[in-house]
Amino acid sequence: MTLPQISSERTLCFILKQNEVLLGMKKIGQGHGNYNGFGGKKTDEDKDIEATALRELTEESGLSAQRSDLEHNATIEFYFPSKPEWNQRVRVYFVRAWHGEPRETEEMKPEWFPLDAMPYHRMWDSDRRWLPLLLCGKKIKAGFTWKEDNKTVDTYNIEEM
Repeated sequence: MTLPQISSERTLCFILKQNEVLLGMKKIGQGHGNYNGFGGKKTDEDKDIEATALRELTEESGLSAQRSDLEHNATIEFYFPSKPEWNQRVRVYFVRAWHGEPRETEEMKPEWFPLDAMPYHRMWDSDRRWLPLLLCGKKIKAGFTWKEDNKTVDTYNIEEM
């Protein structure tokens, strides 16, 4: 079976301190109204996917980090059969050292959450399946296919690395 084509390479950063994670309420664009990590689409100006992660982190949260602060924990492919232009490969990073204070931006409103009180009910449907694995120290490779509503997971597979 041939997998659908990936339309974009993206990043997602989760800022961690002690027993909390910084999430952003997405205010505009794909996923608005959901909490998520900070990240986005690789552009031609980005040297590599790590440069994308660092740029997007600063643009969406006001925080800055160094390349050495990025801890790669997952690569996830998302397939949207009814919107193939949304098909994406996302590299997920944890960031435990950064500079600055989180601030609201045009795109995101940051908020700290205790790890044991994650707002999964206000996140993408897939997040409740893969993010807890990362938060307990696992590294994964995964694929998710979405139903026609583009909000509900149809099928998925998760492989621990």
